Amino acid sequence: MKKLLVLLISVFLVSMAYAGKVKVGALVDLTGPTGDVGKPYAEGVRDCVRYFNENGGINGNEIELLMVDYQYKIPQAIAAYKDFLRKKVVAIHGWGTGDTEALSKFITKDKIPYFSASYSEHITNPINNPYNFLVGATYSDQARIALKFIKDKGEKKTVAFIYNDTGFGRSPFFPDGEEYAQKIGVQLVDKQVVDLKALDATSQLLNLSKAGAEYALVQETYMAASTILKDAKKLGIDTKFIGLNWTFGKTLIDLAKDAAEGYYGTSSFAFWGQSDVEGIKFLHELNKKYHPDVTYREVNYIQGFSSMYVLLSALKMTQGELTGENIKKTLESFKNFSTMGLTAPVTFTKESHKGVKALKIYQIKNSNMIPVTDYITAD
Repeated sequence: MKKLLVLLISVFLVSMAYAGKVKVGALVDLTGPTGDVGKPYAEGVRDCVRYFNENGGINGNEIELLMVDYQYKIPQAIAAYKDFLRKKVVAIHGWGTGDTEALSKFITKDKIPYFSASYSEHITNPINNPYNFLVGATYSDQARIALKFIKDKGEKKTVAFIYNDTGFGRSPFFPDGEEYAQKIGVQLVDKQVVDLKALDATSQLLNLSKAGAEYALVQETYMAASTILKDAKKLGIDTKFIGLNWTFGKTLIDLAKDAAEGYYGTSSFAFWGQSDVEGIKFLHELNKKYHPDVTYREVNYIQGFSSMYVLLSALKMTQGELTGENIKKTLESFKNFSTMGLTAPVTFTKESHKGVKALKIYQIKNSNMIPVTDYITAD
């Protein structure tokens, strides 16, 4: 009886601690084709909301996170979006490229601030998409920086693009990657499609090798990237692979094992092992408190935490009612906003909703992810 009384008092005190609720929607992929990176990302989003709620919420109001596993299916994303609006969310954190682009016309009409785990450059122009925001270098900028990295290795370098045939897969290359390669004189010699859940990429890699690609840019997630690396090693192909951010992390090393050695990756985000970064130290302490059994976090967790951290910080900073227009105005005032070093400083303007334009290139050496450049910014 005493325990029940204590519980009721606790519930009463918690309910009294907040003046009201601020609802935020979240589309995640836990069980679909990008679930390998979606699940840790969603855990980062959840922990960020929990941290804010334990520290006053949004100016005294509790954050209620409405999270939906839409399985990477656009119709389910649209249905969830409509339900979020019925439940009166003030902002949404989305996930994939195809669904974010499909929702953009609704987001604009409804004036809903919308962050996304898609880093598609197509949605960063405020003229066409005034309420879409990204924290992380766009796929197009990642491809540009990787091509610049190749160009710096010498003249007449050749490259191939490997991608899955989705909006996410095509986003970095068509037309931005193609145009930039031509602009800086890196010769594009091949394009190959590999499905996100492919278990064999032999024929594509033989074609790529026959075309003479010295480098290949890879736009996939862990599973397909590991298949590509393992098959390349099996076939003895000496092409150097550079993966964009969703391919690069400890999970890839676990899947590809020694085939991952020498693999390059682009990342706007710090990694769990970078304990000299303020934000990583903070997340280590947070995980000791929330998840004492967890000793490692994939970079996707850090991505999810960082992006939600920026969104919730904007909600706290917004003056007056949390309307789409007021939140958008706040975000567009962000200049060199600190994510504690989890990313380069975040800046949004009325002209650009690319929050982060810089990234580092890493390489896997002895099963560790080692930075081989400082921050590089796309042209």
